[in-house]
Amino acid sequence: MTFDRIAVVGAGAWGTALATALARAGRTVLVCARDRRSAERLRDQRESARLPGIRLEESIAVASVDRELWSYDPILIAVPAQDMRDVALTIAPVLKHGTTVIACAKGIERGTQKFMTEVVAEAVPSAIPAILSGPSFAHDVARGLPTAVTFATRDDERASALASAFGSATFRPYHSTDVRGVEIGGAAKNVLAIAAGVVAGRALGASAAAALVTRGFAELFRFGKAYGARPDTLTGLSGLGDVILTCSSPQSRNYSFGVAVGKGQPPDPASVGGNLVEGLFTASVLVQMAEERGIDMPIARSVDSITGGRTTVDEAIERLLTRPFRAEG
Repeated sequence: MTFDRIAVVGAGAWGTALATALARAGRTVLVCARDRRSAERLRDQRESARLPGIRLEESIAVASVDRELWSYDPILIAVPAQDMRDVALTIAPVLKHGTTVIACAKGIERGTQKFMTEVVAEAVPSAIPAILSGPSFAHDVARGLPTAVTFATRDDERASALASAFGSATFRPYHSTDVRGVEIGGAAKNVLAIAAGVVAGRALGASAAAALVTRGFAELFRFGKAYGARPDTLTGLSGLGDVILTCSSPQSRNYSFGVAVGKGQPPDPASVGGNLVEGLFTASVLVQMAEERGIDMPIARSVDSITGGRTTVDEAIERLLTRPFRAEG
């Protein structure tokens, strides 16, 4: 099983970064923008407005979504989690049966509580869903800085072939069949990153930051186990690895958003230049899913309350610090 012709749907920062990494790995690459005007702009300027300073290699083809996708496999969908279904439905009519469709978003669909591969499976029934996740910033990947990620799909042979197709000297994919575990790590860490940002913005200190991330990861781990994730996945790249990255760097939009909120700014994406903050959408659905299975997630619940305007940062901190003492676990 080999993959030589690969298409990326989504011409934002992550989509163009992945396309650049694929071209570096020697693959034939097509980037599909979601509308003709965006495709024309990218074709002419060879640079995404979301990833300034990174020029697309001339070998990378650019188009709007059309029948040209039929000849590519796999297809990566690099759009926000809440847009995944609409984009998958758009491309479904032009894909051949058995095409691997890789979701590259880290989130859970609001309203349905569906993970990204579930959304793909519903929107494109003939496709083989997969997920790409792990500790990676678009700018690092595009620049060719060393990065490791995880591919997951139910078929181990296919997951291994995907990793081989994407791998290069600076982009190292690992593979897994634990689809749910990979998805949970990527989605839940965004909520935790907001909390870590709040701690930094409130200047609560390094000790508080370490405690917050440790206890937050314990929440992620409990949630993951309840929803069928393997422990080794949760402590791997797409779980703990992504937590380490996004809970400590201003490159993370979720962390930067949390910093702004911690400094007293309203919980509005405008506080980070209007950039997408996936954790804002994931927090409420994560808390709902946790409550349905009796999972204790006080940090995630606090993030949801703060971003939903139901409590202040100071009230949330006081509530967390006055919880009953208990054994660690």
